[in-house]
Amino acid sequence: MILDAVRLALVNLFAPETRRVFWKVLGLTIFFLIVLWFALRESFIAYALPWFDGYLTGVPDWAGWLTLLLGVFASIGLALSLALLLAPVTAVVAGFFLDDVAEVVERRDYPGEAPGQALPLGAAIAGSIKFLGVVLVGNLVALLLLFIPGVNLIAFFLVNGYLLGREFFEFAAMRFRPPEEARLFRAKHASTVFLAGLSISAFLAVPIVNLLTPLFAAGLMVHLHKLLSHSDPSFRG
Repeated sequence: MILDAVRLALVNLFAPETRRVFWKVLGLTIFFLIVLWFALRESFIAYALPWFDGYLTGVPDWAGWLTLLLGVFASIGLALSLALLLAPVTAVVAGFFLDDVAEVVERRDYPGEAPGQALPLGAAIAGSIKFLGVVLVGNLVALLLLFIPGVNLIAFFLVNGYLLGREFFEFAAMRFRPPEEARLFRAKHASTVFLAGLSISAFLAVPIVNLLTPLFAAGLMVHLHKLLSHSDPSFRG
């Protein structure tokens, strides 16, 4: 079931019907990452660079290589920070386009079934803010664990697999179910949703391709919710 949902989500990435959403998702994701890059860079220049300058004051000329070394570490740190922020960016972008992706998938792949209903604007905004907050906190924990060898990559996959899987699935489910029923349905199939969430984490870890994570994750969970609903039609929260 999970492999079927992953396959359909990958096909959905480049389907003609999703081309308009594809470019919007890609453009907005890149825009947010550029803004974050400049924000991180300016923060480094304003706060960290003066500390480095003070630290290096009085260093002998023969140890000038320290400046280059610290610069390399700073660049790596900025790049890692941006990579970890990709999951929160995914949460924000998904809030804009989840219903667009869901409508395309439902209309094309499930034409004989009633389409879902988009969340009211207020509920959608509140859900997106909560989604962003949860993912930010989760990735902050992953960032703190980044310095523990053998745990860092595992933490990244587990944290994002759980959080992104849970939130994207509930968004997809709430197009057809009341919020509480959507949460209970997700809880009943928690292991399946988590394993599907790990595929989102794996997608998120692939450079360049991960810019399309919002589109992949939304399509994946729309398909997964449909497949689980077909296999468990009697569920009522």
